[in-house]
Amino acid sequence: MIEFVGERTITGERDRLEKVRTFAGLRRWRDALVARNALQEGRYGCPLGSLANEVSDQDSVARRKLHDLFTAWQELFEDLLRRFQKEGVIPQDADVAQLATGFVAVVQGGYLLAQTSRDVTPMASAIDMAISHLSLLAREQDEAHRP
Repeated sequence: MIEFVGERTITGERDRLEKVRTFAGLRRWRDALVARNALQEGRYGCPLGSLANEVSDQDSVARRKLHDLFTAWQELFEDLLRRFQKEGVIPQDADVAQLATGFVAVVQGGYLLAQTSRDVTPMASAIDMAISHLSLLAREQDEAHRP
C-alpha cells in the first residue's frame, strides 16, 4: 500500500516539478496543486501525509518507508531550487535543502488546513508565502548586483 501510494504520489510530483524553471512555472504548479485539492474541497489531504498519520506510530518499517518518500519529495524541491540557482533566479548561496524542507512542510501543512476546513484557501496562502520568500531572495540578489 505505502509503495503504491508513494510511487504514484512521487511520480506525479516529479512529472510536475521537473517542468518548473521560473517563478511563473512555480505559480502554475501551485495553482494546479490547489485546484486538484479543491476538486474534493480539500477533503482527503495528501496521500503520504494521511498514511504517515495512520501508521507511523505503530509500524517502524512503514515509518521508514514514509520517511524515504518524504525525503524523495524534498529532493524534488531541491532539484527545482538548484535549477533556479543555475538560472540565476535565486542566489547561489541559498540553502536549497532548508528551502526544500520548508516547501514540503508548507505543502503538508496546507493539505492539513484544507482538509480540516474543507477549503483550499489556507493551502494556497501557505504555498504563496513560500513562493514569496523565494521572490524576496531573488529580489535581494538583484539589488545586491545593481551598481
